[in-house]
Parts: sequence; C-alpha cells; structure tokens
Amino acid sequence: MFHSPMTAAYAPDEFDRAILAILQRDNTTAQREIAETVHLSAPAVQRRIKRLQEAGFIRANVAVLEQNRLGRPLTIMVEVRVSSEQPHRVAPFRRRVQDDPAVQQCYAITGDADFLLILTAASMEEYEAISERLFGNDDNIERYRTAVALSTLKRGLDVPL
Repeated sequence: MFHSPMTAAYAPDEFDRAILAILQRDNTTAQREIAETVHLSAPAVQRRIKRLQEAGFIRANVAVLEQNRLGRPLTIMVEVRVSSEQPHRVAPFRRRVQDDPAVQQCYAITGDADFLLILTAASMEEYEAISERLFGNDDNIERYRTAVALSTLKRGLDVPL
C-alpha cells in the first residue's frame, strides 16, 4: 500500500491506541460500541480507523482459526542455516517459504541459524513432505533443525499498546 508523507508521519494518540486495543482483541466490534467505550462519536471512530489503516498501523482484518479443530494439530519450529546469505542464493528459499501455505511465520534471525519458521501440519508424514518441499533440493540449505511443540502456553499476535 502507498503511504503519503502525511500518513507516514501520523502518530496515534490515546484515542487511536484505545481503538487499536479493542480491534486487536476483536476486530468485529461494532464501531458504535467502540465509540461508546472510547467516548467518541461513531463517525469519528470510523475516520480514525480509516486513517490508521491508510497509515499502515492496521495490517489486516482476519479471523484467527483453531488449527486443532481443522485437523492441523502440529506446530513445528524450524531453524534454517544457509551456506550463503547472498540475495540471489537465498531468493528461491524465500519464495518457497512465502508461497507455502504450511508456513505461518518466517523470520530472518541472528545466532546459529539464519531463519526461523513456524509451520503447521496435520501429521509428521505431512511435515516430512513440507520439509522436502522447502529444503530438499536446495544446495544453499546448510542444515535445518526441527522442534515440535508439545503444548501451547500462549499464542497470539497482540502488540502491547
């Protein structure tokens, strides 16, 4: 999304932060209800939400799905180390990661590994297929190390406001 200089410099005030806190918990909250909670009019809340979206503070409006109920009970973290971090050597891996629906998150990291992936899978057999897709035929992948989550203590994307 294009951000004009005006929206790029926009700094959320206390009303915006209160609105963001509500939307972060439940983005289906009616604007009228948000308005009552933050003590603004519904049109003012609507304008603020639009401005927050245009300025890039709200990246997406999504539903968080329960992966266990959908037959994908495994959460797998994979540390990946590459031989070369040169952009042209890493680009194919980055594309595969971005295109693979099993990859929920991927971070370029510091330390022993270069990337950390968070995956979801229905079974270990499916994970084997995913790992073959992502790492199997890439001579730039030096190694990858897998950890399977035994339980979930916390899962979320909330940003402290």
